[in-house]
Amino acid sequence: MENLTLKIRIAVLWLFMAVAMSAHSVLSFIDRGVVEQMWEMEIGPEMLLLMALFWFVPLVMAFLSVTLKDSANRWANMILGVVFTVLNIFHFTEASALGIHQILIIGSTVVVTALIVWYAWKWPKQSHSSRSKYSWRDDLM
Repeated sequence: MENLTLKIRIAVLWLFMAVAMSAHSVLSFIDRGVVEQMWEMEIGPEMLLLMALFWFVPLVMAFLSVTLKDSANRWANMILGVVFTVLNIFHFTEASALGIHQILIIGSTVVVTALIVWYAWKWPKQSHSSRSKYSWRDDLM
């Protein structure tokens, strides 16, 4: 039961990440001058794909967090949690003239992804007596 609670917590954190990225995008378009800056930028298919991945990956990870076996779940959340934490910190430091609302949103994504890494790192180890007769390879399936 403890693992199910942990899986649900991590899934909710990934959903929080996706919703926060949506809020960040909406608030960016409302900010004065941002739309004008966007017209000056060249947004190609690569940039649109990257932006889409910032929503898609957290949503997929929310689903995988409740469906993957423990070992694969732990590693996937640790790896992608670290990747998104680094990307969010980079985004936070590279953004120019952030309003308080953007600081709150981007800052919360840093905290949320760091929590994902923390929960995955602290994933309870299974004792050999509580494991099934199957091998470690079953965790990956």
